Amino acid sequence: MSFEFIKKLPTPDEIREQIPFPAELARLKVQRDQEIRDVITGKSNKFLVIIGPCSADNEDAVCEYVSRLSKVNEKVKDKLILIPRIYTNKPRTTGEGYKGIIHQPDPEKKPDFLAGLIAMRKMQIHAIEVSGLTAADEMLYPENWGYVSDLLSYVAIGARSVEDQQHRIVVSGFDVPSGMKNPTSGNLTVMLNSVYASQHPHSFIYRGYEVKTNGNELAHTVLRGSTNKHGSNLPNYHYEDLNLLLKLYEERDLKNPATIIDANHSNSNKEFEQQIRIVKEVMHSRKLNADIHKLVKGVMIESYLEEGCQKVGGGVYGKSITDPCLGWEASERLIYDIAEY
Repeated sequence: MSFEFIKKLPTPDEIREQIPFPAELARLKVQRDQEIRDVITGKSNKFLVIIGPCSADNEDAVCEYVSRLSKVNEKVKDKLILIPRIYTNKPRTTGEGYKGIIHQPDPEKKPDFLAGLIAMRKMQIHAIEVSGLTAADEMLYPENWGYVSDLLSYVAIGARSVEDQQHRIVVSGFDVPSGMKNPTSGNLTVMLNSVYASQHPHSFIYRGYEVKTNGNELAHTVLRGSTNKHGSNLPNYHYEDLNLLLKLYEERDLKNPATIIDANHSNSNKEFEQQIRIVKEVMHSRKLNADIHKLVKGVMIESYLEEGCQKVGGGVYGKSITDPCLGWEASERLIYDIAEY
């Protein structure tokens, strides 16, 4: 075999014991989880705004960002629920490039997974401490879920992971909303099959155990655009796309029909400033159609302290080292505009 076993890493229980989640923050998470759950189930008319850096590469910059977000949240909390994106694992199309803090706590140094697991958990807890906002992350590696399962209020399953059986059945054991993105092909049936699988119980092997899950009724869809066979990006956030998704939901026996619109990625052709226009169009579509208003529960926005992106080692504090993001001022204005709808 070509595997070289470097060292055995601590289990999630061992890391959680080493870096415990303070009881007062755990109580806050219970409250936040219920508020977000009520949006997905339709008990609340509030709108979710999942917003933050493409990748959470620097604890200081991330915590400054969520501190600012907390102040904005106080002004819009009667209408919106702001969920910081603190994405610690990054899928890479070719396998090359920065893969997140769990791989490299310092993006300019070699991978160190033990330090990465510790840095990931410490950053998530620190962000909650300074903001009072529990976060969203992407589950790129299902076996790593336990390291942060007590901290997160939202989990995204990416376009390259959504067809994978392990991701689907692990989500079936979650008790927080889980957004299943459409695959890069744009196939909506694949996405809805993933939601169906995640909403139902399963038995499987997980971290060396035989386990059984009850199903996650909060699993839902996320529209992020697609890439066609010629490599061109195609959006799927328009009014007609939302109507089609509504029709497909009606044809299926799924609990809590809901979708989140990812305003970046293939929907914006990674032109980060287009997120503003896209979000406003989505909000307008919700105004035009009561059924779409009920279906679309929120948006995802990539945003950081500084707009655009830079290469690893670029040296600009609070600027993305992966996909380009909206800057803070534009992000703050957009949040207030969303609240006005």
